[in-house]
Amino acid sequence: MTENEEFIYESIFNQVRMGFLSIDDIKDNIMEEIEDNEFEDEISEEWAFEKIDQEYQKLLTESKQWKSPTDTERLINAFDELCDQNIIALHNAGYTTSDGEYEVVEVERELRENDVTSDGYCFYHEQDLARAVDPENPSLYIAFQKVDNSDDAVTISVGKKVAEVLRNNGFEVKWEETAKRKIEIPGFKWQHIYDEEARDLQDYGEVIDRMTE
Repeated sequence: MTENEEFIYESIFNQVRMGFLSIDDIKDNIMEEIEDNEFEDEISEEWAFEKIDQEYQKLLTESKQWKSPTDTERLINAFDELCDQNIIALHNAGYTTSDGEYEVVEVERELRENDVTSDGYCFYHEQDLARAVDPENPSLYIAFQKVDNSDDAVTISVGKKVAEVLRNNGFEVKWEETAKRKIEIPGFKWQHIYDEEARDLQDYGEVIDRMTE
């Protein structure tokens, strides 16, 4: 593959493996990416679609060997438990940490409209997820904090709660109990296939419903 093909292939690999988008949506995204980068003369639609279909078939084949509960299923359970304990826990919240913080503030605003104030939040974003689908050395980083908070002791108490729930769901946790570092789940393997009938992990309305019941 050329350098540009490798760049597009990595995007294909990540989008298929993350499982948040349908194959049709991924095809639209990839064609847009090719156009935005002005790769049309070098990378054809046929090449891109073939790679997307190949990666999806590989993932389907691999999924037959997955052992339940997968790391992803255990993480979903952990995040549900955190919501039940008044901690906002968001899946795939934007592309960067600042995107995730924006999503959290939006959820917090809606909670407060329902007379609920969260005790903190945690999330991972798309760049974190890219590490978790890496076949070589997968891991997942989880950001945490409390909205409108600048007290490190409060931040650390949120981190401890998140780490405790993750450990209770069978995860190894690497974290120095500092406000400055994210929590790492080393060896975390993201195993998830898009299914339009399944729960939408990015439906943050569900988080709000869960926390206001």
